[in-house]
Amino acid sequence: MQTSKTRASFYRRLYVAWLIDSGQAVSVPALMEATGMPRRTAQDTLAALSELDIDCQFEQNPGERNNAGHYRIHDWGPIDKRWIAANLQQIKTTLGYP
Repeated sequence: MQTSKTRASFYRRLYVAWLIDSGQAVSVPALMEATGMPRRTAQDTLAALSELDIDCQFEQNPGERNNAGHYRIHDWGPIDKRWIAANLQQIKTTLGYP
């Protein structure tokens, strides 16, 4: 069965938010490594989280410069992160992620 672009985009956003919230990938390079996404896709996906009312913010490391820091989910909005955890394998399979 072919996955629609809408579903793939939605799942990609959920998965990226889950990776950040779980601490498994909290930077663009870490997201790229975890998913195989190109840099631009990872950046665009991070920027698009707000469209789902997921509050994800970059937090600069104290005393450091040049965007040294990490992303953190402050609020999941209407998204139930327990659903993501329960359906994580389906999400990864749909996206073709290991």
